[in-house]
Amino acid sequence: MSGATLRFAGYSRVVIAPSTRMGLVELTVSDLDRSLGYWRSAIGLRVLERENGSATLGADTPLLRLVEQPGARPDSGHTGLYHVALLLPDRPSLARFLAHVARERIPLQGLSDHFVSEAIYLRDPDRHGIEVYADRPRELWEGQVMERMTTEPLDVDDLLGQLADPAREPFAGLPDGTTVGHVHLRVADVDESVRFYRDVLGMELMAQLGPMAAFFAAGGYHHHVGANTWESRGASPPPPGSATLRHATIVLPDAAERDRVAAAAADAGQEPEAREDGILVRDPSRNALLLAA
Repeated sequence: MSGATLRFAGYSRVVIAPSTRMGLVELTVSDLDRSLGYWRSAIGLRVLERENGSATLGADTPLLRLVEQPGARPDSGHTGLYHVALLLPDRPSLARFLAHVARERIPLQGLSDHFVSEAIYLRDPDRHGIEVYADRPRELWEGQVMERMTTEPLDVDDLLGQLADPAREPFAGLPDGTTVGHVHLRVADVDESVRFYRDVLGMELMAQLGPMAAFFAAGGYHHHVGANTWESRGASPPPPGSATLRHATIVLPDAAERDRVAAAAADAGQEPEAREDGILVRDPSRNALLLAA
């Protein structure tokens, strides 16, 4: 289904197709073997393919591609990836993941209740941010994301209560049905990001924290893309030799919708780059987005 046109107060805007979703995320890493060890043992992804210094990981579908650049340095203070968010199919799956990281003493960056979802935060060896999360039922928050989405401490005991015996609950990796639920980006300017993701790509602005952060989605989801300036206000892209985001993928329902969105980016002054796997565009902070169908 292609995007619809919204008209109000003499202004029209094409809205991205509601079935749009996020796809594979590609990252630079400094040591592929080290990274694969972490993403397999700590996170629970499987290696689906490996060749020529890169590897693709996932559950039942590809979610992440790691490309080795020996000597690449962890990046901070620039635009790029804030975290890639892996969406689990249900709350018991998140409880099993939490029991696993607790049992294995895997370092965490945070545990949060966002009302729309419950989330566990980590970092890989190259300091790439990771969120593993499960959504709360959509009927609890649909149409109320701006009012409802928040950050509170996660009720760990309540979550682990999904399991009969958390200490002995087996963990065989992230389950089939795991997807890239959203990608959260470091950007230089939130207002510029709003003009791009809402007014050019056609995503809906779901929530905004003034000049600090904004959240965008298709089809009424709480967010497919987050953009914040917490570590990157006015910043430039990461320098060469950084372990950083290579691109995130936005999956459109068909080639016609993909081409329409790419044309909108071109009309906004970009020069989209056609590739075998899609069309590459960049947001105002130079974060790369692959439009795929």
